[in-house]
Amino acid sequence: MNENPNSTPKEPFNWKAELFSWIQVLVIAALIAFVLNRFIIANSRVPSASMENTIMTHDRVIGSRLTYYFSDPQRGDVAIFYFPDDVTEKTYYVKRVIGVPGDTIDIRDGHVYLNGSDVPLEEPYIREPMETPEELHYEVPEGCYFMLGDNRNFSADSRFWKNTFVKKEKIIAKVLFRYFPSIGRIR
Repeated sequence: MNENPNSTPKEPFNWKAELFSWIQVLVIAALIAFVLNRFIIANSRVPSASMENTIMTHDRVIGSRLTYYFSDPQRGDVAIFYFPDDVTEKTYYVKRVIGVPGDTIDIRDGHVYLNGSDVPLEEPYIREPMETPEELHYEVPEGCYFMLGDNRNFSADSRFWKNTFVKKEKIIAKVLFRYFPSIGRIR
């Protein structure tokens, strides 16, 4: 018999230990995913053309929840938030922050004017000139934000909601990038 004196005998396969090991891995992965999704990132799908050409219909985006833990939303940010007219807080919307607390906003002749300025807000991201049948005026309350879609003629946004403004605590994340069907940074 040619037995190697240095080899150790093989232990029988332990199904229970292997199963327990896999369960540990799955529980840890689920815990990490929960923590990431609850406290670090927010994931949303944009179901309409309201943000085109910045975000296309059916794009999936990732936002940073941490951004608004440490700073306030800024004009021009693309944000994920709870739709203000949904009391169940289950519907995510994605729009651009146009008005911050204390701003006055006037919409006339297809342009947005901030705080009584005679010069319209520079908005290189909008898809086409906004159709405005009438002049609109808004005063953004403290702790609230005024949101518009980039595709203004096809966007259900602050201009049309029953609850015009989004409260800061309802803003979930700043959108950072699109990951499906293509990958790209959102500005």
